[in-house]
Amino acid sequence: MKGYVQDIEAIATRNDDFRRVLYTARACQLVVMALKPQEDIGAEVHTLDQFFRVEAGRGDLVLDGVRTAIQAGFAVVVPAGARHNIINTGTEPLKLYTLYAPPNHRDGVVHHTRADADADTEHFDGTTSESLSSGK
Repeated sequence: MKGYVQDIEAIATRNDDFRRVLYTARACQLVVMALKPQEDIGAEVHTLDQFFRVEAGRGDLVLDGVRTAIQAGFAVVVPAGARHNIINTGTEPLKLYTLYAPPNHRDGVVHHTRADADADTEHFDGTTSESLSSGK
């Protein structure tokens, strides 16, 4: 089957990895993330658009210097070129999923911790989930 059809809320809330790429299409990528209390994704700027959906926990979004409290149920759209960070300000893990458009990470990559992510220089290499499943 082409595409990705799963219960993303259940997958996101069960995820304990800092970053796990679930599916990569030609023009977008689905990733789940979990931030430990007081952990953040790290301030960054992309040349792509990004969408976040918070499924569990609470934290702060910093978008071009403006800090906003976020919690389960919140959606965030980060346009290309915007400096952003998400910080877990709660006492429980902050669980979310994100869509990158176009893809940003190598398909299937898993970073168990933020340190793993920081140490890895991987980037999207053009390989999609469909090309991997078809053996191309």
